[in-house]
Amino acid sequence: MQTSKSFRLDDFVAGWIGGVSSVVVGHPLDTVKTRLQAGKDYKNTLHCVLTIYKKETAMGFFKGMSFPLASITVYNSVVFGFFSNTQRLISKYRHGDGRHTCGMLDLTVASMLTGLVSVSLGAPVDLVKIRLQMQTQSVLAENLHLAGNVSNVTNISLRSVSLPSQRLYRGPMHCLSSILQTEGLQGLYRGAGAMILRDIPGYTLYFVPYAILCDLLKPDTTSNPHPCSIWLAGGLAGSISWVTATPADVVKSRMQADIQLPRKYRGIVHCILHSYQTEGAQVNQIHLK
Repeated sequence: MQTSKSFRLDDFVAGWIGGVSSVVVGHPLDTVKTRLQAGKDYKNTLHCVLTIYKKETAMGFFKGMSFPLASITVYNSVVFGFFSNTQRLISKYRHGDGRHTCGMLDLTVASMLTGLVSVSLGAPVDLVKIRLQMQTQSVLAENLHLAGNVSNVTNISLRSVSLPSQRLYRGPMHCLSSILQTEGLQGLYRGAGAMILRDIPGYTLYFVPYAILCDLLKPDTTSNPHPCSIWLAGGLAGSISWVTATPADVVKSRMQADIQLPRKYRGIVHCILHSYQTEGAQVNQIHLK
C-alpha cells in the first residue's frame, strides 16, 4: 500500500488498527480518568471504579464508546500516518532521500506538527466523549432548560441536585448536534487551547523517546527491533508523555465537561488557578494513579 517513496498508506492502516485496539482496551480506564478529572464525588481511583460499577454496572465503563470507536480510529490513523509521512517528507527535503534516518530536530518538528493536526481532529471527538461520559454527574438545576414546563421564567435559583437518571444527550450524534445548536461551531472546540498545550509537547515527548528507545533496543544497527522491544518502547514513551501531559489534560477535561451557564471556567488560566486554589498541587497527581 504505497503510492510513492515519500507517501505511504500503510502507516494510516497501522494507525487505524492501533486506534481500534486502544479504544476497546483503554475506554474503561479513560472513563474513570474523566470522572476523576471533572467530577467531585470520588475519593480516589478505586472509589471511582466501585461507584461506577455499583451505580451503572460494567456497562458504565463503556459509556460513550461508540463515538470514539468510530472517530478515534480515524483520528489515530491520521495522526500516525501524518507523523510517518511528515518524517519522510522532511528527510526528502533536507537530505534528498525520504528513507534517510531522521535526526532529533526532524523528529521534533514532525512531532509538533502532528500535535497541532491532532487538535483539529481530536478536540470535537474528546468533547463529545467527555460530555457522554459525564452524563451521570451532578448537574445544577438552574442550568437545565425548563422552557417546556415553565414559560417566561429565567434565573431560577435552585440548589445543586444529582440526577443520575437524567440524560442530556441521547447519543453521540444528538450530543454533537446539541452542542452545535447551543454553542455554535466554536463550542465543539471548547478546551482546544488546553489540548494544544497537551498535544504538541505530549506527542513530542512520545515520538522522540519512542524512536530513541527503539534504536537502543535493536540487536544491531542494521536490523529492525523485535516486536516485544517495540511494545516496551511504546509503553515507556507513553508513560513519559502522559506524565508531562496530565496537567493540561486535566484543564482540557474540566473545560469540556463544564456545561454550566454561566461557565464555571472563563478560560485556561482561570481553570488552572481555580483548580489549584481549591485542590492544591495534588489536582494533577491524583489523576496519574
